[in-house]
Amino acid sequence: MLSIKNHLLEGDLVTQRSTPNKGGKLVAEYLVYHYTAGSSARSSADWLCNPAAKASAHLVLGREGEIIQLAPFNVVTWHAGISHWAGLTGMNNYSIGIEMDNAGILKSAGDAYTSSFGKVYPRSDVVLAKHKHDSVERAWHAYTAAQIERAFELAELLFSHYPLKEVLGHEDIARGRKSDPGPAFPLGSVASRVAGRLEDDFPRYVVISTSLNIRSAPDAAAAMVAPALKKGTEVALLEAGERWSRVEVVGKGDTEGWVFNAYLQAVPAAAPAKPKAKAKGG
Repeated sequence: MLSIKNHLLEGDLVTQRSTPNKGGKLVAEYLVYHYTAGSSARSSADWLCNPAAKASAHLVLGREGEIIQLAPFNVVTWHAGISHWAGLTGMNNYSIGIEMDNAGILKSAGDAYTSSFGKVYPRSDVVLAKHKHDSVERAWHAYTAAQIERAFELAELLFSHYPLKEVLGHEDIARGRKSDPGPAFPLGSVASRVAGRLEDDFPRYVVISTSLNIRSAPDAAAAMVAPALKKGTEVALLEAGERWSRVEVVGKGDTEGWVFNAYLQAVPAAAPAKPKAKAKGG
């Protein structure tokens, strides 16, 4: 269980470091997720603590769920660069930044994939998907289940502790310049969870096959995030795709993933209740 005391994170697998790359007082309005495009959480934290980097973040989230905090949540860090959102410019001054250990965009190399820093990844660690701001399918380094679960936990904690308005990606506030955290990360699901919109705003579907696999990415080779969904299971649609969609199982807020569209059927919206007839003589 994570907690915040004096703007510092406490809990299992949490360590503290201090980056010199920081500014003045921060009253955050937004939470921004990034990927590091680095080889490990530790090496990324080392670089973000190096004055030569001229960059930093509040947290680095590792692939086993470990967290390295580099600055208190009430201090400006340098994670956003040239950025804009909702009429604001320079989002460092308005947001908490979380860097997630992830290699980002990968290149095909025979039966495997390589990162920008030369590390080779097997097909099982790759998500093939189109970025929401791009029309070309690319290979992306997959996030781990532990990492995604921790990202949800962090968002919920930070929103409960600070007056945050919205969850964003670096790709949103620096559109055309940045692509992180990319389509392999369930950014829409995190945003909907902390905003409490799941029950009210998302269309419902029901599973019509005997069982339906729910995966960590829109790919038949991606890992299962939970046992197969049984026929009749109701899900909320979080992100729609041509063949695959991201859903959350209704009644089980911690179960979300990608399913194949052909095995879902829309649930008709409930008709509005008819007004009761007034009694005569009233």
